[in-house]
Amino acid sequence: MALRSLKVRVAVTAAVAIGVFAAVAPAAIFTVTSSQNSALGKILVTATGKTLYHYSGDGVRKVKCTGTCSALWPPLVVSGKPAAGPGVSASLLGTVRRPDGKLQVTYKGLPLYMYSGDHKVGDAKGQGASGAWHALTPAGAVITKTVGSSSGGKSSGGTGSGGSGGSGGSGGGSGDNMPADCATNPGGYNCM
Repeated sequence: MALRSLKVRVAVTAAVAIGVFAAVAPAAIFTVTSSQNSALGKILVTATGKTLYHYSGDGVRKVKCTGTCSALWPPLVVSGKPAAGPGVSASLLGTVRRPDGKLQVTYKGLPLYMYSGDHKVGDAKGQGASGAWHALTPAGAVITKTVGSSSGGKSSGGTGSGGSGGSGGSGGGSGDNMPADCATNPGGYNCM
């Protein structure tokens, strides 16, 4: 009888612990959300507010930015199914397998990347870089407008502000941050 009573207490304690954990755990963890950017309008961003870009050299569900390119333009990768945040259509989210075997998040079939030169929420220093890197709208449209400096925006209640923009009219950060070896880095400075 004592053993049965102990099993019941353990089961009740476990159920209470699971209920408390479920109440404390975040309701939703998302991969991609949208944010209002002062220069570009409504754009796709990561859950932490980093601007997401598409490389025009990539095709639909095709990845060409690898190696050195992906060091400058890190792909948005997931280990499972990507999750849509506010303002993002879950039906447009997907993945593509990269040459290294990782799953890269796509939106309307277009692989998504971040820019290593974007440091603050709202930065869009990669916008228009080499005429090949562009932010996307929540509808999946490519924004071709270039910005001369990083552009502030709002995401998750935060604001971003920026400093000086690109060189050579690319709007994509300083020239010394962008390799010119177009064979290994097709999205690099002056490669388009």
